[in-house]
Amino acid sequence: MTSTEPSTANTAADKALCDALANEHAVVYGYGVVSARCAPEVNKLVSSALSQHRDRRDRVITMLSGRSVQGPVAAAGYQLPMPVITPSDAEKLAVRMEQDTEAVWRVFVEQAQSNDDRTFGVTALTQSAVLAARWRQQLGEWPITTALPGSD
Repeated sequence: MTSTEPSTANTAADKALCDALANEHAVVYGYGVVSARCAPEVNKLVSSALSQHRDRRDRVITMLSGRSVQGPVAAAGYQLPMPVITPSDAEKLAVRMEQDTEAVWRVFVEQAQSNDDRTFGVTALTQSAVLAARWRQQLGEWPITTALPGSD
């Protein structure tokens, strides 16, 4: 008799997907802080980024469920990597979150066993690289892109 209860991740790809989900939970939380501290003129960028991460989080939950893997649940709160007081701080946090997201999706792509997983991971990595570039542009940083997103 087989169990239909979700299990823990057993493969490297499933573990990487769980790590990516944990990151997406944290990023959704972090964008709440960014939203509270950002300048009004970047509200569209915040909204777009938050929507992408929520959608991706929900899709990853569905992917894990389809594999009968219990993914991590969102924490009640997260420790931010830096104080966020000013609009510039909020933009720097957004860049940092997108860089962290690039890294977890790069690991997932390296572990992926199917074309669908690789496509999903590359899309997630690319979307985060684009968002990081948009936030760097907002900060006036140069260059706004990196040669190998997710490798920092």
